[in-house]
Amino acid sequence: MTEAILLVGGKGTRLRPLTVHTPKPMVRAAGVPFLTHQLARAKAAGVEHIVLATSYLAEVFEPYFGDGSSLGLHIEYVTEREPLGTGGAIRNVASRLRSGPDEPVLIFNGDILTGLDIRALVDTHEATGADVSLHLTRVTDPRAYGLVPTDDAGRVLAFLEKPQTPEEIVTDQINAGAYVFRRSVIDTIPAGRPVSVERETFPELLATGAHLQGMVDSTYWLDLGTPAAFVRGSADLVLGRAPSPAVPGRCGDRLVLPTARVAPDAKLSGGTVVGEGAFVAEGTRIFGSTILPGAVIEPGAVVTDSLVGNGARVGRRSVVTGTVIGDGAVIGADNELREGVRVWCGARIPAGAVRFSSDQ
Repeated sequence: MTEAILLVGGKGTRLRPLTVHTPKPMVRAAGVPFLTHQLARAKAAGVEHIVLATSYLAEVFEPYFGDGSSLGLHIEYVTEREPLGTGGAIRNVASRLRSGPDEPVLIFNGDILTGLDIRALVDTHEATGADVSLHLTRVTDPRAYGLVPTDDAGRVLAFLEKPQTPEEIVTDQINAGAYVFRRSVIDTIPAGRPVSVERETFPELLATGAHLQGMVDSTYWLDLGTPAAFVRGSADLVLGRAPSPAVPGRCGDRLVLPTARVAPDAKLSGGTVVGEGAFVAEGTRIFGSTILPGAVIEPGAVVTDSLVGNGARVGRRSVVTGTVIGDGAVIGADNELREGVRVWCGARIPAGAVRFSSDQ
């Protein structure tokens, strides 16, 4: 297995305003675009050639990664004119693959942070002679996911989309978003129209007797589809809970990128990242948060489990918890923003305008 397809075309609507100006895989996690971590882990597993299936804001990928040589890879880019879904995107890039009909091709979604042993998935695929092998993980509450029951040998029995009743929850195994396809199987996906591998390709393969193999790997796994999950994933990378060879520094409580300025008495912990050119003033406390390049955290501010966008500003003594602040937004002094708040790019909140407690 020496080549892979990365599905990076989604609009990332659940992550807005993070994705207003930046496609989801290019939002920074632990100091670098999230896609960098996936590329580095694929390289470590032996991948040499990667095709990026792009769509939304496709023009930003190639200027950053180029031909991939800086990462020891050869990267190609294919852009969908109209969104084609997961299966349609895979089929759309098939002409760029070099593998023979029976050779394995790694495919993974661009919004999953995982400690998956990629080589073990490939080895399972080859040892079982499967047509498609799927990474499965176990979750406590599987209602928001597609269930994938398997037999004692790991062979997939069915695909059950988002169960609604207790009777429908027949397993805690879910599709974790990484696959190994036999190259010839990719060519059977219909071309030129939207196709979902989860709802169409996989069920049809099962119905025709194809061998779909599941491999349960319950190491670290996180769907980065929401702002809270993205912030936590970045912190986990910095803390070393999620493995990646692309973290630009030692794992620990904090990661301060070059050209960032942090006051000596500022307290940074919980996997906090401070991006290039950002400024963290005196008396601030930041926990488990991502401060993107050029952002400013003014004196006495407290930022917890939040993301502060490129060039944004958090005013003096403001308290920000579980919040996403879009690029260029300004939060005036003495505000309180709590869990779930999303401040849009360029917005301005006057001093003391939003509070959950008395101003005394």
